[in-house]
Amino acid sequence: MSELIKVTINEQEFEVEKGARLIDVCHEKGFGIPSFCYYKDLALQASCRMCLVRIEKMPKLQTSCTITCTDGMTVTTQSEEIEKAQRSMGEFLLANHPLDCPVCDRGGECELQEVIFDWGDVEERFTEKKNAQPEKYLSPIVANDPQRCIVCKRCTRVCDEWMGEDAIEAGNRGVNTVIGTYGGWLGCSQCGNCIEVCPTGTLLDGTYRHETRPWELDQTISTDPYGSDGMQLSIGSRGGFVHRIVARDRYVDGLNGEFLDVKARFGHGFINHADRIKTPLIRYKKGGKLIPSTWDNAITFVAQKLKESGKNVGVVASSRLTNEAIFTLKRFATEVAGTDNYAVSDDYDLSAVFDNLSAPLATHKEIRYAKTILLIGGEPEEEQTFTAKQIRQAVRNSGAKLIVVNDTPIRLTAQASQFLHVNPKSYDAFALAFADALTADAATKLGIETDAFDEMLKTIGETEGDLVVMFGGDLSEEAQAILANAVGGFGSETRRALLHPLPRHNNSVGANDMMAGKKSLAEVLKSSKALLIGGSLQEKDAKLLANKDFVVVQELFETATTDHADVVFPAASFAEVDGTFTNNTGFVQRVRQAIEPIHQAKSDWVITSLIAREMGVDFGYSFSSPMVFKALADAVPAYAGLRYPNLKDESRPVQVKHEIAAKQDLSKETDTLKTRVEKLPEEIGKIMETPRVGHLLHRVTTMTGKTEQFHLLANGNPKPENLLVSPLVQFNLDGTPRAKEIGEAVGVGDRVNLKTDY
Repeated sequence: MSELIKVTINEQEFEVEKGARLIDVCHEKGFGIPSFCYYKDLALQASCRMCLVRIEKMPKLQTSCTITCTDGMTVTTQSEEIEKAQRSMGEFLLANHPLDCPVCDRGGECELQEVIFDWGDVEERFTEKKNAQPEKYLSPIVANDPQRCIVCKRCTRVCDEWMGEDAIEAGNRGVNTVIGTYGGWLGCSQCGNCIEVCPTGTLLDGTYRHETRPWELDQTISTDPYGSDGMQLSIGSRGGFVHRIVARDRYVDGLNGEFLDVKARFGHGFINHADRIKTPLIRYKKGGKLIPSTWDNAITFVAQKLKESGKNVGVVASSRLTNEAIFTLKRFATEVAGTDNYAVSDDYDLSAVFDNLSAPLATHKEIRYAKTILLIGGEPEEEQTFTAKQIRQAVRNSGAKLIVVNDTPIRLTAQASQFLHVNPKSYDAFALAFADALTADAATKLGIETDAFDEMLKTIGETEGDLVVMFGGDLSEEAQAILANAVGGFGSETRRALLHPLPRHNNSVGANDMMAGKKSLAEVLKSSKALLIGGSLQEKDAKLLANKDFVVVQELFETATTDHADVVFPAASFAEVDGTFTNNTGFVQRVRQAIEPIHQAKSDWVITSLIAREMGVDFGYSFSSPMVFKALADAVPAYAGLRYPNLKDESRPVQVKHEIAAKQDLSKETDTLKTRVEKLPEEIGKIMETPRVGHLLHRVTTMTGKTEQFHLLANGNPKPENLLVSPLVQFNLDGTPRAKEIGEAVGVGDRVNLKTDY
C-alpha cells in the first residue's frame, strides 16, 4: 500500500498518497482548477499557466500540474492574487482566438469557452491584428482551423505517446507557433485522438463537420463494434440519425479514456446508409432474384423449410454479433433443430487458448503498468489499437520492457527493448522452445541466435511485477495451445504471469464463450443441408454455400453470403440494439440502443426467436434483452450471476472469470509441431520491410466502406492540390483525381486562388 501523507487545501486537511500530483488531488477533492495543457498520464507541458496555486513557503505562484504532494504541504487554490493571474492568462489565450463560437463545432463543449466563463475576463485590450489563417484539411478525416489554437500541445503529445507516430507537431516559435504536419498532410493512422483531446475547435472531425450543434445530440454510451479491445464510446444521434461518435470519456469515465481508433471514431457511416437491407427478402427459385416480403410471410416460409430439413440444419454465428444474439442462435441449434451442428464464423478460433488457459487474462490497465510484455506475432497497432497504445505508454511512461517476437519488423519494434526477428512462419518452433527449451535445430529454423533467446528468458526471469504474454491468430492452433498452457509456469512469488489474446473482432471472446461445444465452421458447412446464419461468413467460406438446399441469413447489407441466401432478414446494427460484447480482457460491456431500428430491421436474437416460435419453441424472452442476458448468464459458467444492472458502470467493468485449466497433456500438439518444425527450411529470406501505417486498419470492409473517407485512405490517402477544399470533392473514391474544373467549381470563391503553403 502506498504511503499516506497529510496536505491542507483551502484550510481543509486531507490524507493523500505520497507523490500524488497536486492538480489531480485538487480535482478529486472537489476544488476546481482550470487547465488546458495538463492531461493525466501524458508528459507534462506546463505551458498554459492556468492551474496556478499558492503553496505556503514558496515565493511565487506555482503550476499545480508540476507539483507533487509532500507531507505538510499547505495549498490555496482560490484568492484574488490567483484569480488575477488566471484572468490575465485567459486574456493572452484569447489574443488571437476568433470569436466564432456560434459556427464552431466545439461550441457548447469547448474547454476554452468553459474556462473563460469561469476564470476569464470579457475585457480585450489587444489592438494588434490577429494571426488569422484560413481553415484547411490535414487529411480526408481531420480538418484544421489554425487560428483557434491555444498551443496546449495535447495533440502532439497523444500523437507521440499514445500512437508513436509523431505525425503532428508544433512549428515556428513564439506568437507564430502553429500546429501542423510535415508537408501539410497527415500520413498517419488517422485515429482522430488529436481531435478528441483538443480543448478548442482547432482540430475537427471532417466526417461530422457542421452537421449539428453538440447540445442537439442525444448521447448514448456503447461499445466499439469493430475491435476486440472493447473501447467505450458515445453515440451522438438526433432524429434517428447517428451524426458522430466520440470517446466515452468526454461524458463518462470509460476504460479507454478519450482514446479511439479510426474505425471506432469515424466508421459509423454504415448505420444510416442507404444500402441497408430494408425488408425481408425471399428467393423463391435458385438463381432467381431476392423479392421483398412481409415479416410474417418470411418467418412462416423459413420455419417450414427448416422443419423439412430435419436435423440437417447447421447454425453459424458471426463473431460481430452480441452475446445475446450468439447465445440465441446456439439455443436454436440445440433446442429447435435438435443438433450440435453449430459454429462461429471467425478467422481466429479461440478454443485453443481458453481450453488451455493457465493464467488469468490481463486487463488493459494491467498492460499499462506491466513490468515486462512479451508480444509473439500479431500487429496490435493495426488490429488491437488500444492494446498497442497501452504497450507504448507502459514502455514510455513506466519503463516497461517490451520483447517483440515477429517475422515482420512491425512498428511496435521501435518501442521494444528486444526484437527477436524470426524467420517467416516459424512461430511453431518458438512455441516449442518457449514451453521447453531452445535446441540448436530450433534456433536455426527460427533464424535467431541462442544468446538472444537466453536474453529474453533472463529479462522474464528478472521481472518483478506483472509479466504479460500476448499472441494472436497468426500462430497455429497447436502453438496457441502450448503457449497458453505454458504461460502460467512463468509466475513466481514476485512475478504474476498474465495472458492477453489478440482476437480480431469485437466479440470474438464472447462468441467463444457463448458457443461452448462448437464445431469448426468447415465441418458445419460440410455436414449441413440447410443453414441459419447470423451475420456473414468470410468471402472464401461463403462460396461453400452454393450447393446448399436452403440458406437463411440475418444481415445489414447484401454480401457474398447473402448472394447464396434463399431468405435474408434485415438485422439491426449495434446502434439499434441492447446487448453485450465481451472484449479480449474478459470485460462484459453494454451495447445500448441509440436509435430505433432502421426501416424494418430487428435485433438478431429477436429474428432467431421469431423463427423458433414459429417452429413451436418459445425461448421465454418476452422480447426483452435483459431476459436474454439472464438466460445466458445462467447457462454460461463464467457469466454466472451477472445481470444488466451489474454492467451499468463501465468505469468499473466486470471481468468474467474464465476457468484456469490445470497443466494439460499436450503431447499430441507437441508432436504435431515437431513434425512441422522439421519441415521448416533452414535458410529463408527474412521480411525486412515495415508495413505501412494503416495497411490493415484502413482496409475497406462491408461496414467501413460505407464511410466515403475510408476509400481514400485505403487508396493511398492522396494529398489534394487545394487543402482548403474537401478531399472528397477533389478525388474519386478509388483515389484518382477528378477533373480539375470540378474541384475549382466547388471552391469557396477566392479561396481556391489563395496560394498558401498550408
